[in-house]
Amino acid sequence: MKKVYIVIVNWNGWQDTVECLESLLSLNYSPCTVVICDNGSRDESLHKLRDWMEEREMDWAEYTAAEAVTGGIPSWEHPFVLIRNGENLGFAGGNNVALRYALARDDFGYAWLLNNDTVVEPDALSALMRRMREHPSTGMCGSTVRYYGRREKVQAYGGGHYCRWVGLPWHYGRFVPPWFKADPAAAERSLNYVEGASLLVSKEFLREIGLMCEDYFLYFEEADWANRARGRFTLAYAPKSVVYHKVGRSIGTRSNPRKKSYTCDYFNVRNRIVFTRRYYPEALPTVSLVLLGAMLLRLLLLKTDRAVMIYKLLFGEGTGGLPSAREPRR
Repeated sequence: MKKVYIVIVNWNGWQDTVECLESLLSLNYSPCTVVICDNGSRDESLHKLRDWMEEREMDWAEYTAAEAVTGGIPSWEHPFVLIRNGENLGFAGGNNVALRYALARDDFGYAWLLNNDTVVEPDALSALMRRMREHPSTGMCGSTVRYYGRREKVQAYGGGHYCRWVGLPWHYGRFVPPWFKADPAAAERSLNYVEGASLLVSKEFLREIGLMCEDYFLYFEEADWANRARGRFTLAYAPKSVVYHKVGRSIGTRSNPRKKSYTCDYFNVRNRIVFTRRYYPEALPTVSLVLLGAMLLRLLLLKTDRAVMIYKLLFGEGTGGLPSAREPRR
């Protein structure tokens, strides 16, 4: 059995992280090491996470980010590792610290990126591993992600499809009724990205494709990763790997523009432009039209600050410069 590093990024959300960790204790797969990266939390997260590990009498180590990226202390082998990133590095940056730690130690076969606001079934990881073994060309594999508060309802069957002409990713299964039974093969065929709430990635993928692109900070990292790997690795879906997701606990992720946070709105718009410029420049006119419609909608909702933000991002005013390089930083 190949070792798996389970990577969790925490930012001001220790309660959710602890619940996630509790569910990981019931996993029926081994060996694995849980790496918790704290992204400069300003609440009591570090103290609470240390308290949880001590109360549970866990065997754990703690590193700074600088210590972690070199593999920590080589002779130390602990099932739990806490890394202090010291600042908010975003989704990709936070995960990348843990991935660099794993790559430096070079004692694993896979890494499982898991949102801190998830709870997993005991066989969630073993089902992912089975699917990866069935298809050796697979670089990334996703789970059946269900809503934590409505467990009969699916958020994503593994991932979804990014439509270049509107600049939006659509999770496969997002708008289907609870009684709908997905065809796993059809779901897998539809994938051109894997949902990052539960994403298993192989070491070979990390070595060949590189780490997640940190230009985005939040959103679109999974689609970027999959795009860079196109033609070299396939994507897979493990239907029996079930993960429950609370969705947007940290930054107010919502699909309804009335309810989504400013942070969510900003990075969704910004990164649609960044991603389109990088991979699908021919679609920039249609994506811009869609975003102009989004700007008008926010004006109708009396969210003037959001409308101004979209205008500035579209027309390059006051954005501080959007990344546009063809080859993303790694």
